[in-house]
Amino acid sequence: MKNLKISIAAVMIFAVSFANAQQKNKMDMKMDHCKMDMKMDHGKMNMKMDNGKMMSMKSDAKAEAILSDYFTLKDALVGDDSKKAGAAGAKLAVSLKAFSAAKYSAADKKELADIIDDATEHAEHISKSAIDHQREHFKTLSKDISDLVAITGTKTKMYEQFCPMYQKGSTWLSKSNEVKNPFYGSKMLTCGKVQRTIQ
Repeated sequence: MKNLKISIAAVMIFAVSFANAQQKNKMDMKMDHCKMDMKMDHGKMNMKMDNGKMMSMKSDAKAEAILSDYFTLKDALVGDDSKKAGAAGAKLAVSLKAFSAAKYSAADKKELADIIDDATEHAEHISKSAIDHQREHFKTLSKDISDLVAITGTKTKMYEQFCPMYQKGSTWLSKSNEVKNPFYGSKMLTCGKVQRTIQ
């Protein structure tokens, strides 16, 4: 009888131990599954980021502010409004000076510094010039802004548009694929074509 009690006790201890082991395995499996889910989610996050880089590289708030002011300037030139273009040029110069290249690589920092200096000079000229002169500066400014976006990326879908007539060919950026020429305004509003999409 004593041996039977010991055997029953042993079986119960074994059963409890077995149940605990099973519970631990289930918990380990849940933990592993959780880790796997986290890895998968992390993988998805990386894919989105990678995809984001493919679409627009990365987004820089100060670069987006520059783009917004550039589009305001472009629209003023499309509308033949020299005064509005001057105000937009002054605002753009401020946005350009506020840009920080701190988070970029050494090579990009140098290139960005050159782009910002040149673009600021053109924006300042636009702020105090007659419309014909504003348009001349806008041509080079547009190249600077394109070069800036090539490094910083953007979350804004844009269209690079081309006018074959102005100074042997000139490009500008637009948020719309509808051509509205800032170099000729109302004289030749639809002169040009979309060269490429930037997204």
